[in-house]
Amino acid sequence: MEPVTLTTDRLVLRTVGPRDAEAVHAACQDPDIQRWTMVPSPYLPEHARGFTEQMVPDGWADDSMFTFGLFLPAGDLVGMLGVTMISLGVGEIGFWGTKEHRGRGYITEAAVAAARWAFTERAVDRLEWRAEVGNAASRAVAQRAGFAMEGTLRSAINNKGVRRDCWVGSLLPCDLALPSTSPYLPTPGAA
Repeated sequence: MEPVTLTTDRLVLRTVGPRDAEAVHAACQDPDIQRWTMVPSPYLPEHARGFTEQMVPDGWADDSMFTFGLFLPAGDLVGMLGVTMISLGVGEIGFWGTKEHRGRGYITEAAVAAARWAFTERAVDRLEWRAEVGNAASRAVAQRAGFAMEGTLRSAINNKGVRRDCWVGSLLPCDLALPSTSPYLPTPGAA
């Protein structure tokens, strides 16, 4: 599909391209982004170019990964967010925020907007979030966005060649008062 642009009260969520490679490279020099995400470490200019010029457009073209750069209206990059399709009707959300813009709720705002879009425009009925155990900032964003924490998966993430435990949570259309494309029958008495 062709990339789409979403807007929130404070952000523009749009695809990234070659013009954004320098900003992505600069943001990914942050040790926290390199530690907690799957970006290469060290993160080199060619990594940013490959991401913005090949990975992102390819994901949109084959409907496998929908990546948004999160920008202030003035053009500053505040983060990155992607929804990767992992099975029919199920996507996985991932995100990071730039160091200088953390703590302002931008990533939470973007996560809710992207979830609404995925539920209404991409027929997603379950959006999963995963983060390595210990990534408290990512967990806090997911919880503020409405994700229900479901538990810990052992050895479920391979980050730079090391198997790690991860937290997992989910967001359903009903959590945002949206209809689902498929009927959902929750377990009686389950929270």
